[in-house]
Amino acid sequence: MAFDIPRHRVFPIDGIDVRLIHGPHPFEAANREAIAANWLRELAVQPSLYDGTVVLLTDLEWKDGLLAGRCHAISYAGFLLWRRQRPAGNGEHVFAHAMLASADGALVAIRMASHTANSGKVYFAAGSFEIEDFPDGRVDADLNMRREVGEETGIDLALLRHDPIAHGWSSETSTVIFRRYRLPWTADETAERIRSFVRSEARPEIDGPVIIRAADERPAGLSSHMPALIDWHFAHPG
Repeated sequence: MAFDIPRHRVFPIDGIDVRLIHGPHPFEAANREAIAANWLRELAVQPSLYDGTVVLLTDLEWKDGLLAGRCHAISYAGFLLWRRQRPAGNGEHVFAHAMLASADGALVAIRMASHTANSGKVYFAAGSFEIEDFPDGRVDADLNMRREVGEETGIDLALLRHDPIAHGWSSETSTVIFRRYRLPWTADETAERIRSFVRSEARPEIDGPVIIRAADERPAGLSSHMPALIDWHFAHPG
């Protein structure tokens, strides 16, 4: 496995060429018994978890603005064990964020519902890449963002303006691809739209919106990758 990307700094992404490779991820193939045992522990804490399929990368490189790599499908149970252990050099979690910027300059994030695996966490509405995000064998990050934002907030990204290029930020074992979308509503108006959508859902994925109005705001439960994105937005209001 090879991972050659900047760590702990925001970098521009002009193109994405992350391809889905057939066959199990090496981590899952080597840890099936441990994955099964950990899944039982996870279910004891969150009985509503669903063991679907996500992806985990085996290679990732950023060069001349192109983010390229390879990934394998992995069960959600397998991903949760990998996330718990985060073995160095044995995988990279790549996911996408639509950064929602309100008409009055604030950021609109969400807090995950208590029945989810990320209970109480605050980040932009998002979800891991799934098989359906690879319509031609390569990931479509914008497709993933549209689906996840729609499912969690009811907002249709197809109706919004967005920055022409995406950006990325990486920790030691994960990379977020983010693109800023411009909302036509103020932060308060957006928050009420999201709350109305959440109230209409039988089992919403989120508790509700979280408004971030300044670079130094750090809401309780904020995910570890979010401060870098918040700082970037307020330093580059556009």
